[in-house]
Amino acid sequence: MTEPPSDAPSADAPADVPFVRIGPARPESPVVLSVPHAGRAYSPALLAAARLHRSVLESLEDRLVDRLVWRATDAGATAFVALTPRAEIDLNREERELDAALIDPPPPATRIVQSLRTRGGIGLIPARIAGAGAIWKARIPQAELDRRIASVHRPYHAALAAALAAARDRFGAALLLDCHSMPPRPPPDGGRDGIAVFGDRHGTSCAPELIDAAVAAARGLGYRIGVNAPYAGGYIVGRHGRPETGVHALQLELCRSAYLDVELRNPGPGFADACRLIEAVVAALEARLLGEAQAIAAE
Repeated sequence: MTEPPSDAPSADAPADVPFVRIGPARPESPVVLSVPHAGRAYSPALLAAARLHRSVLESLEDRLVDRLVWRATDAGATAFVALTPRAEIDLNREERELDAALIDPPPPATRIVQSLRTRGGIGLIPARIAGAGAIWKARIPQAELDRRIASVHRPYHAALAAALAAARDRFGAALLLDCHSMPPRPPPDGGRDGIAVFGDRHGTSCAPELIDAAVAAARGLGYRIGVNAPYAGGYIVGRHGRPETGVHALQLELCRSAYLDVELRNPGPGFADACRLIEAVVAALEARLLGEAQAIAAE
């Protein structure tokens, strides 16, 4: 089977819930997957508030990454897949990482964290899309911002934290693999771009032997590898990765041209390979985590 089963959860499911959990109630693996940017459940209210067409809003997505994790979840990993679109709220941003001018009334300075991302229009609530301009017809009411944080952002992170704690309690250690995609980067040899970038926030969110295991698994499948460049990991891995407590976090960015078609919208020739990549990385991480836990228990 090269495609996920027809009944597998999908990020364009009805948005009556902000995300779905895939996997057993009791963890079967120390690895937890996060897919925060593939949500495609655009509500009529969100589309009506935007001055840009849905097809432009979709450029914010990590297109179809939710459909790449099925082999890993079939093998026992737990995954959390956001259904809420990134245009509505970005789960890989801190709650205060806001463009104050986008909110009505503007929040006090104590509630704002300025960053290169907010200045670029891609804060907690995306404000602009490069080449398309401002996203919204009007400013976002403060009450609507509060609703999105309370109903989407906080529950997603609480669910990740609970799953990681359960996995650590059962296996002695746990790891969050935060799955993303990145815009195409021209391959130096002119061939198909099979780039995978792993980020551990420069050694702070994950033990070095774990990122080494992930890199080796990806290289074994023929992918060219980047480590912490051009992406070192975002808010999700920074928030949840605490190696000193036995909870690690690693970000994976996969070049979209490695798994999508030439229009970067539908599965391409490398789609099945990308599913196997995530499965192989999870298996390598799982083996290393379980081996480390067994070694500690034997001491």
